[in-house]
Amino acid sequence: MSAMIFVRERRKIEKGEKKPRYRVCGVSGIDLTLYSMHMRQKELEQIAEATGAKLVYLQAGKEEKEKPNPGK
Repeated sequence: MSAMIFVRERRKIEKGEKKPRYRVCGVSGIDLTLYSMHMRQKELEQIAEATGAKLVYLQAGKEEKEKPNPGK
């Protein structure tokens, strides 16, 4: 199994805001210490390339009310 870095988009970020957009959720298969938990996509790609890890983007739920499912 290859090394993986799990990330998701931050929830409380405004459009056009100049803050790092991604949050690191976990690391598997590699001994890696991250001191910044919020990073830019380019930074994550550079870390993954240097360590030989694969980036896994998690689907985070949006803070919206769920629409009722008429099929249920």
